[in-house]
Amino acid sequence: MTDNWIITLPCTRAEAEALGQDWELLSGLDPIPTIVGEEVVAFDDNSWRIIAYFETKPGKDIIAALQSRINGGQTIKAVPQKLPDEDWLMLSQKGLKPVQAGRFFIHSAEYQNTVPDGCTPFIIPASQAFGTGGHETTSGCLIMLDRLKRQGRHYNHIADIGTGTGLLAFAAQHLWPHAYITASDIDPVSIEVTAGNAALNNLPVGQEMGRIALCAAMGTDHEMIQRRSPYDLIIANILAGPLIELAPSFADIICEGGSLILAGLLDQQASAIVRSYRRQGFHLIQRQDKGDWPCLHLIKRRRYGWQRPLRAQRGTSQPPGDYGTW
Repeated sequence: MTDNWIITLPCTRAEAEALGQDWELLSGLDPIPTIVGEEVVAFDDNSWRIIAYFETKPGKDIIAALQSRINGGQTIKAVPQKLPDEDWLMLSQKGLKPVQAGRFFIHSAEYQNTVPDGCTPFIIPASQAFGTGGHETTSGCLIMLDRLKRQGRHYNHIADIGTGTGLLAFAAQHLWPHAYITASDIDPVSIEVTAGNAALNNLPVGQEMGRIALCAAMGTDHEMIQRRSPYDLIIANILAGPLIELAPSFADIICEGGSLILAGLLDQQASAIVRSYRRQGFHLIQRQDKGDWPCLHLIKRRRYGWQRPLRAQRGTSQPPGDYGTW
């Protein structure tokens, strides 16, 4: 029988969100924690805390690794606390309130009897992957996808790059059930999580029409992603740095007139993102803001310039600043 332990660290909202997405760090820890961020003082982004849940007692090296991601974290006394013999994962889910975004209602198992009439529910448990619907980037993408459907847009080949829990791919499968859908993530654990969440929500996995094909890949660097292109809808809810880096790759695998949904960027990073994609022949047609987190809808131009074929430009034009890394 495994023990169940937690570590609690004070932090800012930005630090909590960044740590929850830092799979380069988290995947290297043993045991791997589940990270839950929550407010300490309502509406105060500087008064948050992270709660890290472990199946076995974490060592000093793991505590130090988590502290290193928090400003002044090395001065914070962090003592592992043993939990009672309860379902620790369910305890962590208690901090995850249901989220309604467009027609979608995202919830953990304890809220499955609270689905509002007319909503499409998805059960997304707390897990070792990003994308439970609670963050503005994920809910913003759900609202944008719902808007595209209401606008009468139809898509046949869809890719969700950086799928996390699989939620955005699930939403796309619901909205366009006859599409070929590809969901990828740089982290193999996220692909395992997505497969489990698909089964939990009775969604089909596979490469046939109407199913969700899964693969672990950095960006678009995978044989299946390339083979199933061109896509008429690409969704990418990742950090600004990788979004800028992927601009030429997305231009290569999207069809002319195709839609590109970008999220994971902050408001002050949006102009740099748009400039990078304009260089690749995209133009911005819609923007959905949730707090400081915009969701962008861009279209690949059919022609670039005066009757000239569209040509993607290699390289990126990332300006100085912290845009995040893979």
